Amino acid sequence: MAEQIIQVPENLSIKFENNILYVRGPLGQVSKDFSKIKVNISVNSNKIKLASYSDKRKDVAVLGTAASIIKNMFVGVTRGYTYKLKIVSAHFPVSIKVKGKEVHIENFYGEKHPRIAKIVGNCQVTVEGDDVIVKGISKEDVGQTAANIEKATVVKRKDQRVFLDGVYLYERS
Repeated sequence: MAEQIIQVPENLSIKFENNILYVRGPLGQVSKDFSKIKVNISVNSNKIKLASYSDKRKDVAVLGTAASIIKNMFVGVTRGYTYKLKIVSAHFPVSIKVKGKEVHIENFYGEKHPRIAKIVGNCQVTVEGDDVIVKGISKEDVGQTAANIEKATVVKRKDQRVFLDGVYLYERS
């Protein structure tokens, strides 16, 4: 059986019950359900021990994935995640507005109705000039929100080398 031990930073508190790992830090709390991931998890005071059920290549790969997810949770509650997207418009001036848990992309290629992208989880989306900034403590939620915004502005049935309008991810931190 393959094993991996993850040290928990001092300023974080962790709790594991019913196959759900809760991590609390200075920026907030995130949780992840590990019931579908085939890894044995045991939590001590400042260590998390992960063990695969066998030494098969796929089981060891799943073990590494679970370890990466936990480390990303630690980074999220200490530093947070920020994705920056750039608004590119050559044909029509695009305006983006945040309304509740949705991002409305208005006047995209002169369309009358706004294109709508959903905000996932507890992400904050702000628009500064021609930049859209997505911030949050969960890497999965921030990445999915940025992908939703990017996908809402996909141009179909046109040459993408000529029609470059859209919202594109340019920085992750």
